[in-house]
Amino acid sequence: MLVIAAAASGMLFNPAFAADDEPLTRLALCRDSWVDWQKKEPARLQAFAERFRGQFAPHDNDPFALPKQKVSVLGFNVAQAFPESVGMGVGFSLTVDAKFDEARQAVEKALGKVLKHCERGEDMRTCDYQIAPQRTVTLLSEDKPSARRTLIGCYYFYEK
Repeated sequence: MLVIAAAASGMLFNPAFAADDEPLTRLALCRDSWVDWQKKEPARLQAFAERFRGQFAPHDNDPFALPKQKVSVLGFNVAQAFPESVGMGVGFSLTVDAKFDEARQAVEKALGKVLKHCERGEDMRTCDYQIAPQRTVTLLSEDKPSARRTLIGCYYFYEK
């Protein structure tokens, strides 16, 4: 099933995706959920956590980790990983080296869905698409022509 979905999205034959980290991509696009793993597949969560610690190093007391070596998702270099939360959201997200429109196009292609719920405000651009209850794919970037990084993530809960 995964092979069919990957082929349909063009990921199997697109060289830009050849070096992508599949587990990170699956988590960022809500195809997998560490919340579900925590409840139903703790061994899978533990294996992912060990792999993640091998790829990323914590950054002081910040909520993000930095790649120890080159890591890519959707053909973009990963600059930061937020394994649990960003601000008021609980989920998994990555900051990639891509302009907002480039990241949006890649996410839409990978999902096979158009991100229709988009907003601009408070110097930010956002788009999201609810895949299922407690699974929303989100894009976020500064609303400046010079912005070269975009956050791509899957959020399960938003604290109020």
